[in-house]
Amino acid sequence: MDPYSKLQQLHNSMEKMTKTIESLDNDILEILKENTELKVENQLLREKLDKITARKGPEVVKTQSGLESLKQIYNSGYHICNMYYGSHRDLNSDCMFCIDILDNFGNKKNKRN
Repeated sequence: MDPYSKLQQLHNSMEKMTKTIESLDNDILEILKENTELKVENQLLREKLDKITARKGPEVVKTQSGLESLKQIYNSGYHICNMYYGSHRDLNSDCMFCIDILDNFGNKKNKRN
C-alpha cells in the first residue's frame, strides 16, 4: 500500500472515531441532564415526604430548604436557570441567570405577602 493510501485510510479512521466521540459526548450530556432532573425531583419529593410525616412549621423553613437545594445543585456544576436548566456548567465561571435566581430566591414570595 502506498503512503497516500495509508494516510487516507488513517484519515477515514480518525473521522469515524471523531463521530463516535461526538455521539458519546452527546449521550453523556443527556445522561447528566437527566441525572440532574432526577436529583431535583428526588429532593422535592423528600421535602414533600418530610412535610407529610413531620408536619413542618412555617413556610420560611421550606424556602430555606429549597434555596439550599438550589445552591447545592448549582455548586455541583449544573444550571438551575430556566435558560439552561439541568445542563452542565463550567465550574470556573458563573451563570448570571442562575446567580439571579439564587440572589432573589424567596424575595418575590415574601413581597407578595
